Amino acid sequence: MSPLEIRGLEVHAGARRLLGPLDLRLEPGACLALVGESGSGKSLTLAALLGLLPPGLQASGELQVDGQAVPLGSPAHARLPGRVLAWVPQDPQAALHPLRRVGDQLAESLRVLRGLDRDAAAREAHALFERLRLPDPPALLRRYPHQLSGGQRQRVLVALALAGQPRVLLADEPTSALDPRLAREALGLFDQLRSELGLAVLLVSHDLPMVAAHAQRLAILRGGELVEQGGTAAVFARPAHAYTRELLAADQLPAPDAAPPGAPLLRLESIEITYPGQNRPVVSDISLELHRGECLALVGESGSGKSSLGRALLRLMRRGVGGRILLDGEDLLAAGSGRLRALRRRIGVVFQDPSASLDPRLRVHEIVSEPLRIHGLADRAGRRARAGELLQAVGLAPELAERWPHQLSGGQRQRVAIARALATDPELLVCDEAVSALDAQHRAGVLSLLGRLKRERGLALLFITHDFAAARALAERCAMLADGRLQALGATRELLPGAAPTG
Repeated sequence: MSPLEIRGLEVHAGARRLLGPLDLRLEPGACLALVGESGSGKSLTLAALLGLLPPGLQASGELQVDGQAVPLGSPAHARLPGRVLAWVPQDPQAALHPLRRVGDQLAESLRVLRGLDRDAAAREAHALFERLRLPDPPALLRRYPHQLSGGQRQRVLVALALAGQPRVLLADEPTSALDPRLAREALGLFDQLRSELGLAVLLVSHDLPMVAAHAQRLAILRGGELVEQGGTAAVFARPAHAYTRELLAADQLPAPDAAPPGAPLLRLESIEITYPGQNRPVVSDISLELHRGECLALVGESGSGKSSLGRALLRLMRRGVGGRILLDGEDLLAAGSGRLRALRRRIGVVFQDPSASLDPRLRVHEIVSEPLRIHGLADRAGRRARAGELLQAVGLAPELAERWPHQLSGGQRQRVAIARALATDPELLVCDEAVSALDAQHRAGVLSLLGRLKRERGLALLFITHDFAAARALAERCAMLADGRLQALGATRELLPGAAPTG
């Protein structure tokens, strides 16, 4: 197969240019990584190539396919997605229809893209699941997305992308929500498909170590402009542009400051968690202690029980939790509704995806002050003033208070989420994968912010993560979970040495 070339790709909003011009070459059997911070134009590039730009944006430029020029936006371009260009979205849970079996979704794509009849589509769906090494294809094809693991859902997305026998896979952050093992497996799968099928892969990613291991070439975007392009090894060894050097430096996270912990604040005693309808507990016999001014990282693969333990701690699970969760000696699991409300004022929470956890209908100052309104802690003017103080504390400019969440970058949204978590002056901060969706620069900034807040406020920080490097940069101690059980507990520098993989 001949290379597919992207020539003069630009995206405009009226007279304002948002992206480009970009010239990229996608070689059969090779991977080109597109790297840059949030807002640099990576996902905009994929949307332009797929003809999926939002209303008000226009793309120009052309694709060279088998020596033929295909203008973007032309009828010929509209025939390429699914057949020549195939998309692997970032979030499998959002991309798959929750009410349809995955086999039906795949068979429909096969019938539409390749004109197969029902029986042929069923046979080809089975063959694709076998090629992608999904276990027990006949049973898996009959399942719904929520019945699959994260890694299995990712492979189903790849099967859907392969349905039209494309030449190029456009992979948008395919590892951002996966633990290190599943991330390596996902990119290993792309390597296998490149080798076996001669596919070209355009990989959008903010995970620089993964890019270094799997991409042959690298293109760096900043503010919609291509600032550097070349062989991956050469760019990593001798970055020519200052922005590339900043990206590489941001991925090198420092170790946490060694500070003596304070008195114990949180104690988990013999925690066991069983979900309704299941006989086997997902978490068994977990006992931990967290001190004021200390960060404890809770690490493990997907399905290890990390997030279940976090939900139990926050009393987001009504049933199936045994043992005791003591906050300053008081059992959260035994607290009545009135007392639980008071105890929750002492706990702040930062979730994984700020785009999902921030109400899009509220302005930033309303989001940050919402806990104050819920707990009746101040009047309208007091809440407004407190929101301004909190935004300043997390390093955001006061003028951002009037913006909506969609007007902020990913790093800014996560800082807003942290400001909201601090609104009631909590003593315990629970962070559930709080940096996994961020690029290297924003990730480093948020980790630095959390470390500073921990020191200045004496916060106890429970940091749930599959990112070993982030755990090393923030946590003095580490608890490693596997299959719902505590496998190791000790100093982070001993349990997660510097060579450990990142997710």
